[in-house]
Amino acid sequence: MPQPARDTYHHGDLRTALVDAGLELTRAGGPAALSLREATRRAGVSPSAAYRHFADRDELLQAIARRIQDDMAERMQASRAGTAALSGRERLRAVGLGYIGFALRETGWFETAFFTSNVLPGEAGMPTPLAALVDALDAMVREGDLPPDARVGAEWPCWAAVHGFALLALHGPAARLSAAERQAAAERVVDTAIRGLGASGR
Repeated sequence: MPQPARDTYHHGDLRTALVDAGLELTRAGGPAALSLREATRRAGVSPSAAYRHFADRDELLQAIARRIQDDMAERMQASRAGTAALSGRERLRAVGLGYIGFALRETGWFETAFFTSNVLPGEAGMPTPLAALVDALDAMVREGDLPPDARVGAEWPCWAAVHGFALLALHGPAARLSAAERQAAAERVVDTAIRGLGASGR
């Protein structure tokens, strides 16, 4: 039998409980599925209790997005386990394919993770998946695989390529491809973007 909402929370960290509830909601339905009322109901508190930790729904949504971004980056890192010797170019390829793979496996979370424009490349606290991309690009420069002048702003075309393909695969014509065809297309998109980086510096 459902328990009535409580005005106080005695079983741990309410902020974390609200984010966890929001993760459940957005995993299935994306950012549109989140409501403070439903998140507090799942956490077992009254709706007013949420305002002790979040000013409004958007602030909760931002906290959820950051958690998803961190999880996304961890999964991308896990896919590269045991590959510490990868070159910057190989790391960039793995990051790109990992980004697309997460989008296809966790569509609701993917759409939630990047709903906000509050954090941009180059700022402290940038989204962790983007930080992995930036690190790979910087490694390419250190290894002499990417001219320094071509590095400036290179995160934008790289990010646009993988994000754009992810959206096409989720909501556009690429959704009609078989899993094997989609993977082959994703690899071609990533490889073409990486080749284009070198060309832009010549």
